[in-house]
Amino acid sequence: MIQRIQSIFLFLAGACALVLFALPLATTPTAQASSPLFADAAFEVQDGPTMMGAFGLAGLGLLVAIFLYRNRSLQMNITRLGLFLAGAGMGAAAYRYFNDPAASLAQPAVGIAFPVLAILFGFLAYRNIKKDDKLVKSIDRLR
Repeated sequence: MIQRIQSIFLFLAGACALVLFALPLATTPTAQASSPLFADAAFEVQDGPTMMGAFGLAGLGLLVAIFLYRNRSLQMNITRLGLFLAGAGMGAAAYRYFNDPAASLAQPAVGIAFPVLAILFGFLAYRNIKKDDKLVKSIDRLR
């Protein structure tokens, strides 16, 4: 059903992945001309197509998974895919950040917490979907 706790977790995970398009991950006090990431003084998801694709698809997939409550195995697979994409986006962001020459000048921004929150909420949703699936299978055995 749509009013289950995993629907809330899926919504929060999808929202956390999509809000990254509006918030910077890190900022520098001034623009760094020698840096590809901090040329505009902010490291954002839009700075790389890999991060944009990963977080965009993760967010949309996690939001679509809310409405797949009738097919729990597909819902679990879509949630797992969303978790993988969010992790890949986070890995790509970390790789680009730590290989940038201006990373030592950068300060973490509020957006840095959202990839971790997306993965956390996605994991909690997956765990609750799995618990529901296990409950339905145990009830089917009793019939």
